Amino acid sequence: MVDEEALRQKLAKVEELFRRAGSPGERAAAAAAINRLYARLDSTSKDEEPEVELKFSLPDRWSLRLFIAVCRKHGVHPYRYGRQRRTTIMARARPGDFKRVIWSEFCQLHDELERYFEEVSDQLITRAMGSDGNASTVDGR
Repeated sequence: MVDEEALRQKLAKVEELFRRAGSPGERAAAAAAINRLYARLDSTSKDEEPEVELKFSLPDRWSLRLFIAVCRKHGVHPYRYGRQRRTTIMARARPGDFKRVIWSEFCQLHDELERYFEEVSDQLITRAMGSDGNASTVDGR
């Protein structure tokens, strides 16, 4: 039987290959390998916790789109009940696995996305307004 920790290490390496893939073919091969490793990891899980319904309320549409993409990448199908807000997403998954894999990846990518938006916003404001728009330089009365 394959050691679960060894599978997790392989998975981390293949996910890094996926992120750094230079061509669509490399990316597709890495994605297929990731799916196979997740399947093996699921089959070796000894204390399998049951899937439960998880509810997420996300602050904006960019977070929502990113969260849905990360869920789908890992085979979790997000959904919404009728009359739920657009920023609310439901998913059925094992809480431990979800937190360890999907939520950690989402948080990492969300931080990166926020930094990118911050940089772009600063550049646009500086170019369009001729000022940095920095709130810390506002005079007090």
